[in-house]
Amino acid sequence: MIELEPQLRKFQKELSAGTVSLALLAVLASAGEPLYGYQIAKQLERIGGGVLAGKQSALYPVLRNLEGAGLLDSHVEPSMTGPPRRYYRITDAGRTVLHEWAAAWRATRDSVDSVLGGLEP
Repeated sequence: MIELEPQLRKFQKELSAGTVSLALLAVLASAGEPLYGYQIAKQLERIGGGVLAGKQSALYPVLRNLEGAGLLDSHVEPSMTGPPRRYYRITDAGRTVLHEWAAAWRATRDSVDSVLGGLEP
């Protein structure tokens, strides 16, 4: 017999891996100001209803990859309450990519919804 819970966790992990970059760009695009990692994680948790919330440490490699691709800029500022914080902001290229990725996401979502349309909830 197949255990359903591990299968669901695996599916959610795979699905999340493909959408976190899109969600991070969207959070930073709507922020209006640079955010540091903890703020980004809290926004994802709040806006995404906890679905995209994961380990905060898992966001940093994605943020670095997005920055390496020129989609984000960052700078470090000292913090009065702890170590220095790296603040991220979306670039113009990031905004362009965000719109492209959002369109691709909507097309994929609509297609999957069409396929799933006949299933009972």
